Amino acid sequence: MKKGICLQILFFHYNVGVMEKKGKVYTITTTEICNARGFHGPTPLKVVIKKNKIVNVEALPNRDTPRFFDRVKNEMLPKFRGVDFKDNATVDVVSGATISSKTVRENVKAAYDYYTANK
Repeated sequence: MKKGICLQILFFHYNVGVMEKKGKVYTITTTEICNARGFHGPTPLKVVIKKNKIVNVEALPNRDTPRFFDRVKNEMLPKFRGVDFKDNATVDVVSGATISSKTVRENVKAAYDYYTANK
């Protein structure tokens, strides 16, 4: 009986904890699917996708230095909107916040990979 409960919990976690689907819109949370680390640890994101294009990228709580990561949130995350995932590497990093920027790109790539494998 315990085995069945664990499998149900894993199934629930897989569907709700990492990727949610509402109509044609997918929301992927990278907390557990990306090992990319920012300056002070993981920098997870919530990536919203519709028809293979990014609708929104939202930063989740992290421990990166706020004055640098705020620049990434304000200058880099909006540039992902409307980008087809195959082009995500074309979003430039933020000067002075290079580590956080690269981590964001890795998280977006992880979200794309997860989306394409599980949609």
